[in-house]
Amino acid sequence: MTIADRDNQRGGQRSWLQGCVVLLKQIVRPVKAMFGAIACIGIKDYPPDTQRRLKIVNVFSFLVVVTTFIYAIQLWMSGDETMMPVVFINLALAVILSFVPLMHRFNEMAGGLLLVIAEFSALIGFTSYFGRLGGAPLQYVVAAAAPFVIFEARRFWLVFVIVVTALVLHLIAWFQFPMEAARLHADQKVIDSLYVQGAITTFGLIAACVYYAFGLVETAKAETETVLRNILPDAIVERLKMAPGQTIADGFSEASVLFADISGFVRLARGLGPEKTVALLNRLVTAFDELAQQHGVEKIKTIGDAYMVASGVPVPRPDHAQALAAMALDLVATVRTIAADENIDLNVRIGIAAGPMTAGIIGKNKFSYDVWGDPVNMASRLEQSSEVGRITICPTCYAALKESFILRPRGLIDIKGVGKQEAWFLDGRREPSLTLPV
Repeated sequence: MTIADRDNQRGGQRSWLQGCVVLLKQIVRPVKAMFGAIACIGIKDYPPDTQRRLKIVNVFSFLVVVTTFIYAIQLWMSGDETMMPVVFINLALAVILSFVPLMHRFNEMAGGLLLVIAEFSALIGFTSYFGRLGGAPLQYVVAAAAPFVIFEARRFWLVFVIVVTALVLHLIAWFQFPMEAARLHADQKVIDSLYVQGAITTFGLIAACVYYAFGLVETAKAETETVLRNILPDAIVERLKMAPGQTIADGFSEASVLFADISGFVRLARGLGPEKTVALLNRLVTAFDELAQQHGVEKIKTIGDAYMVASGVPVPRPDHAQALAAMALDLVATVRTIAADENIDLNVRIGIAAGPMTAGIIGKNKFSYDVWGDPVNMASRLEQSSEVGRITICPTCYAALKESFILRPRGLIDIKGVGKQEAWFLDGRREPSLTLPV
């Protein structure tokens, strides 16, 4: 075989595999759609958490209906007249469980209770015909896990009653229906196949219940962590995970803080209306959040149309003032760009101050990460006294930024609670100087 022939053969195999994958997707797609439609029957008016649980009940009931109906058809087609009672039990179970999704209209537990009662009763019926080695009693073990999924662990007493009932029925089925007391004396191969089927069903359902329970836990943990990381710094989230009850309060000898206020927003909001106002503010804050992430600084909070950022907390960094100054310049440019895009009169005032400060978590239910100290008060006052479209900084920031940023003296300004304070405007970045070799 030549190389070309081998390449053609491999190409044909790949095409065949790709065709199989496409065919499989075409088969799976309508099946998934069907299961999705069945899962949603009767659950519309329930809250999301309850809907997720009822979807499991619907899908589980549907699978039992299908498998039970198929099993009844198989027994009927065998032509064995002695199997007809078992055929009728299977058909009755399939019909009853087909009403499970409709029971959700009455109560969120009605469908699950119908499922449990019908299954428990049918298993006793199967055991009476095939004996305890027919595999039916084994399926009561599923009740050690399934009720926690069907009814949730918070309904402890209901789950407890169902688990105990299943245990009692399992023992009754085992001791009251030995093989010699079975109504049908089926061939040993039939009994063995029934036991294997019961074992597979039992193990499969228990595994599915445990998988679902762990899946819910992992989903809840992921959702909680996502929410935490949206409102707290990553470093603080990790500390909370390691010690949930720990009080988080840190001191920083060097850090900086920025306050930005969108000037003209209140006046503009009066004419925009609620929806447009929120949409505009969301666009602005989203852009600010992206800048904070880009420059590696920490958003602290928004207060109406004001925005607060800190640098050097909760993770110290030597260039905290430089990072915040760079963000401030980009923030001014961003507001101007958005104002031009929206054709509105909008600008921003910014104040930046640096120095020692404290940071930590406050609150219990709606907690937040916040910073305190003289630089926080100073930055707020500098923002209030700044000019529209300008960035005002304190003397500490001036000492840190004078080599790499363009600063213009503003003179003495009266800061509430501080008195006369020298301040500077931050106008831009300095171009890096080129040092020629000697």
